[in-house]
Amino acid sequence: MLFAAGRGTRLAPLTDRHPKCLVEAGGKTLLEHNILKLKVAGVDTLVINVHHFAEQVIEFINSKDFGLTIHISEEQDLLGQGGGLLVASQYFQGDEAFLVCNSDIYTDLDLKVLVTAHNETQCLATLAVAGRLTSRYLRFDENRNLCGWENRKTGEVISWNANKFELWAFNGIQVISSKIFDYMDGQGTSFSTIPVYLKAAQAGEEIKAFPMDQSYWIDIGTVEKLELLKEHLSKEPYEGLKPS
Repeated sequence: MLFAAGRGTRLAPLTDRHPKCLVEAGGKTLLEHNILKLKVAGVDTLVINVHHFAEQVIEFINSKDFGLTIHISEEQDLLGQGGGLLVASQYFQGDEAFLVCNSDIYTDLDLKVLVTAHNETQCLATLAVAGRLTSRYLRFDENRNLCGWENRKTGEVISWNANKFELWAFNGIQVISSKIFDYMDGQGTSFSTIPVYLKAAQAGEEIKAFPMDQSYWIDIGTVEKLELLKEHLSKEPYEGLKPS
């Protein structure tokens, strides 16, 4: 699943008339970069949620032949990652695992390696993380299982079962078992996935950290970050598949 519903207000004026996911860098939209990245990883079916300028996103997807089955999950109101996932749950069956990415993130992480790591543990979710500076961190114990969360701005801390832990920043890329929906409620409301992960981990589920500090990663949340990505792509252009 690709999250592509956000308004992208920090990217204004680029997002005043267009959705954030259709902002371009390196000759491709952010959405296309991510679709091709997922295709390289072996994905053949994709769910994309839309809201802000939804018709433009749908028109863009229909204008390309990516060679994938693509489902559109349209949200009348922004539902956050958790709410967006819950609405799209009809597309994920049984205990199958699925990749989830943000369309405003660009990375050269090999997603096949992430999927393999998840399949080896059969945990509830595997989260790509990094040791970068942020205001909110996930806590993982010595076995790299989720054991807490903290907000450096507010001082809020949630922690359990670990005297020693490592702090990691979540990078918005994850592999999740469909069992995650057992820990969600609030259909049609807006909520984050982080409280869901914390709830599941406290109930005994394993949520694993997958450090990706060796990979290039950028969150294109501002015009300045977009310019940094353009500079990166001018030096190391994306070598993924091209749509037929």
